[in-house]
Amino acid sequence: MKRSVLQVEQKQLEPVVRTTTEPEPGPPAPADAGVGIRIAGITKAFGERVVFQDVSLAIEPGAFVAVVGRSGCGKTTLLRLIAGLATADSGRIEIADTLVAGLRNDVRLLFQEPRLLPWHRVISNVGIARGADWRALSQAALTDVGLADRANDWPSVLSGGQRQRVALARALLRHPKVLLMDEPFGALDALTRAEMHKLLIRIRREYGFTAVLITQDVREALTLADRIVVLREGAVALDEAINVPLELRGTSPRLGHLERRVLAEV
Repeated sequence: MKRSVLQVEQKQLEPVVRTTTEPEPGPPAPADAGVGIRIAGITKAFGERVVFQDVSLAIEPGAFVAVVGRSGCGKTTLLRLIAGLATADSGRIEIADTLVAGLRNDVRLLFQEPRLLPWHRVISNVGIARGADWRALSQAALTDVGLADRANDWPSVLSGGQRQRVALARALLRHPKVLLMDEPFGALDALTRAEMHKLLIRIRREYGFTAVLITQDVREALTLADRIVVLREGAVALDEAINVPLELRGTSPRLGHLERRVLAEV
């Protein structure tokens, strides 16, 4: 049976769905790939609403800290303060023993939305800041996130998980010392989120950056992080190390006990 012109045109307009090819794991990052973060006695208020009152945290170089809490507890505000996008009313925040007074070249952010420019191809989105050798560096970053063959595609033909991989590649472009993530996987379906978790674990091992993840998903925090911090009513309600190897996170009874503790404190 002959297909109509309309059927042929519709077929041509369908996006091409290709599987993501995962690269082979690379060698571990050098010990100095990440830097420390020190938050000392910060206070922050918006009008009469106090978000933080004398909050202090110390994050070791190369650590992965997950910050959880209910909506409105100040998680995103904390991330903005660390990034230099906002300033505390009092106290100080230091990265690599230097006072945060604005944006830093060695700190990158990953948001829930990929924030890709639809009129730029994938490789151009990754290297949007340009700079020396941006194209080669962008291609290398795309290879690291398993999208080496999608460099010349438009964002519109990518799946949600692939778009977030592009956003991650953009954040990794100049090998940041700190990666700040504001619920980057919250809009993804469960299977894609699990794939992104595996990718982030591998990328962090290879790059070695210090990571801070904001999430409302306690299980996500326990899957990815070395340490979990609970914010509640402008203060740190819980600060606990996750002393369970990543490969045992799915079966360890200690993790179930810690999950119940976190949920009780949120």
